[in-house]
Amino acid sequence: MDINATLIIQMLVFVIFVWVTMRFIWPPMMKTLEERRKKIADGLAAAEQGRKELELAHIKAKEQWMAAKAQAAHMIEQANQRAHHIIHEAKEKAREEGEHLLQLAKKDIEREYQAAREKLLKQISGIIVTGTERILQKEVDKASNDRLVDELMSEI
Repeated sequence: MDINATLIIQMLVFVIFVWVTMRFIWPPMMKTLEERRKKIADGLAAAEQGRKELELAHIKAKEQWMAAKAQAAHMIEQANQRAHHIIHEAKEKAREEGEHLLQLAKKDIEREYQAAREKLLKQISGIIVTGTERILQKEVDKASNDRLVDELMSEI
């Protein structure tokens, strides 16, 4: 009977142990396991969310890079157009300035030509008047007339 009483006492102790374990140890242990399972699930979800955000950020960065590249190309094109416009304006201004200087030079030449012509006409008029006075003062014969004309021609 000793074995039976020991066996019954061991069974009773085991049942008390199981009851104490189920009552006081099992709930906190299950709570801890559930919290750990939840943390792991949250960590995996956060990792998945982070991976998706990283992928979206990569796509967004690529789009921004492409937009910046397009904007830079547009700015370069505008700068080239502006440079061509400035060059064209400079050429046009230089051409206009050249034409203006040419017109001024032509006017100066024409003015100097007219002044020289007027001076020459005055000199010729003076010579003609002098020659006419000499002819009228002398007797008109063919030889003296030819000689006076030759003198006047040499003065001209």
